[in-house]
Amino acid sequence: MTHRYLDVARDGHVVTCTLSNPPHHTLTAGGVLELFQVLNDVEADASVRALVFTGAGEGVFIAHYEVGELSDTAERNIEAGATAGSSEASEPELHGMHQLCLRLERMSAITIAAMNGTAAGGGFELSLACDFRLLADGPYRVGLPETSVGIIPGAGGTQRYARLLGTARALDLILHAKLLTPAEALELGLVHRTYPADRFREEVEAFAADIASRAPIALAAAKHAIQQGSRMPLDESLLLEQRCFERTMRSKDAAGAMRAYLGGGANPYEWKGE
Repeated sequence: MTHRYLDVARDGHVVTCTLSNPPHHTLTAGGVLELFQVLNDVEADASVRALVFTGAGEGVFIAHYEVGELSDTAERNIEAGATAGSSEASEPELHGMHQLCLRLERMSAITIAAMNGTAAGGGFELSLACDFRLLADGPYRVGLPETSVGIIPGAGGTQRYARLLGTARALDLILHAKLLTPAEALELGLVHRTYPADRFREEVEAFAADIASRAPIALAAAKHAIQQGSRMPLDESLLLEQRCFERTMRSKDAAGAMRAYLGGGANPYEWKGE
């Protein structure tokens, strides 16, 4: 399928989706619809183990969600006399960005936001819904600056920041519209790795290949146990983990790997140093 905003490529068990919307590389409603189609395709293909998102722009992952679209919506709301109360009553369903981000968290494939540069607002919110966030080290910034233009993060940023960082730090960063350097984002735990910009593509490919080399049933089961279990009371989450564990114990991958270990194969429990 031909996309306007995306370029999709596959290498083995890894699908890479490159987002492109020059000259500013913002995320638009059209781009979101195309991302839904990519998720449909990936979920229909059980052989895909990792889905990577990266940007086509030089030093830009996704600059932010297209402000023009948001401004048009705000002006239409004002003209229609929309209020917060009537909006809540008439729109009980989650909007498209929320649905997209929830699907990223719930799908079996491991999702990786390979941020090759700046990612702010809706662009960074998309990355927060991914399982891994990798960021190029350079003069780039990531974060949620929406309060500087009179709105708040609207694609899960308030909730995922609070879950990742705690309410105190989420309030500080969002209310001050703070954009972070790669080093600051790494220190806070908002990104998992930073890599030099000149080696970023190669490092991302190696990272994704390593993830995709692992047993797919175990990958999906671990992701499900962590993502869903973190939102449950402990006793319920332990039952979820138990069900996920039992699923892996019925797989040929697990049986073969454990038998190979007993037969003198590589010991995954042995520490080999850095």
